[in-house]
Amino acid sequence: MKTALITGATSGIGRATAVLLAKNNYKIILCGRRIDRLAELKEELSKVTEVHALVFDVRDKNAVFEAISGLPEAFSRIDILINNAGNAHGLDPIQSGDPDDWDAMIDINVKGLLYVSKAVIPQMVERKSGHIINIGSIAGLEVYPNGNVYCASKHAVDAINKGMRMDLNPYGIRVGAINPGMVETAFSEVRFKGDTERAANVYKGVAALQPEDIADIIHFVVSRPYHVNIADLLVLPTVQASATILRRTVL
Repeated sequence: MKTALITGATSGIGRATAVLLAKNNYKIILCGRRIDRLAELKEELSKVTEVHALVFDVRDKNAVFEAISGLPEAFSRIDILINNAGNAHGLDPIQSGDPDDWDAMIDINVKGLLYVSKAVIPQMVERKSGHIINIGSIAGLEVYPNGNVYCASKHAVDAINKGMRMDLNPYGIRVGAINPGMVETAFSEVRFKGDTERAANVYKGVAALQPEDIADIIHFVVSRPYHVNIADLLVLPTVQASATILRRTVL
């Protein structure tokens, strides 16, 4: 039975992925900041598979290394790493952006991904096997107005994914990115700092992707024969043609 470690596992894509992989006979390591949600999800998934929960913020380098190095023996071999934790803060033009928002996006989307990867990769290198999936975004392939630093952070994920694949190629480690377009999660609520009405309007009249859609794709990717590596995948809802072109039905 393979073991998958998922960051940002308490909501959205991360949670949906944990649920689906658990149902398909993977052992799951849930990672997140919210103890109550982790405990609730662990209890739910423990009915179908072996589950371990790690509480840490990916921005905290020491906490990341300590948590992953302290995994119990039954979960110490990580076959699949899903770097899902990420966020967007604010939607402002560069001249009026909040530096605290910039720090949050760079620390979580870029540095957090690197810290977790650094903690996991050595064991994959030693075994000469493993699979890393980096959850990017259409924002890592295009830039849109007021997206400046968020887009920059996701462009960094795209570059890290490509460089990681090159560096780990000699060790037989699969590396790939899944880049979703519009997915209906708590993403916009975080971006707009709890303004639920503004967040809801983002998805109004749009048949957006759901977290379960991306989870289904992740399961497909990790279940391919080992000689197959899906390296870079852009996933859009049918109504979306680009980061800025969206067919919206007025409700």
